[in-house]
Amino acid sequence: MTVDSQPHVVGVTHPTLVQALETSRAAREQAQGIVKLVAEAQTAIADGTGTKADFKLPIQKAKKPLWTNLAVLRGQHRRAHFKARETKALTAEARQEVDSLHLSLQNLHYEERHLELEIAACEGFEHTYQLLPLIPVEEFLALHPEHAESDENTLMVARINHERTEREALEQQRLELQKQKTKLTTENKKRREDLANLDQKMEKFIDASRETDSENARARCLGW
Repeated sequence: MTVDSQPHVVGVTHPTLVQALETSRAAREQAQGIVKLVAEAQTAIADGTGTKADFKLPIQKAKKPLWTNLAVLRGQHRRAHFKARETKALTAEARQEVDSLHLSLQNLHYEERHLELEIAACEGFEHTYQLLPLIPVEEFLALHPEHAESDENTLMVARINHERTEREALEQQRLELQKQKTKLTTENKKRREDLANLDQKMEKFIDASRETDSENARARCLGW
């Protein structure tokens, strides 16, 4: 029987597994040697060139290192099994941590996208102050040259304050004019009432004068 060497296992580098493979290879070669020895004994006994007793001791001697390697191999297999379980546990823990980090990364990407949309919405929002009919920047700077070096926000606040001041002044003027208008309206109304009363008095005076003239004329006619 031909003794085949155990094929090399590619990618195995862990010391425990390497030792287990070496022990397994040695045990396999020893087992194959015993099988060969038994086959030779059977052939010799069948040919009559040897007896069972001739091969008993060599076979027993060949079995001892095999039993030793098998015992060592069982221990190595047990240790490799425990090591594999430990490695699986560590791998599962690491995978869980990676999954958690991946989920956190996805959440961060989602928050980043959400914030970008919020910023874009804020930048595109038409604020009320943008709709105010403010005077042009050049005209404002001509009136207030102290703001020539101001930034955009400070300049906008100053322009709004200027507009508010101007509007408050115009409102004050409007109220003053409203008061004058009310006063003039009241005076005109009183004058119209006075003229109306004067007209009534004049009409009564004219009517009374006419009646007096009529009575005088009648008296003259009657010879009074």
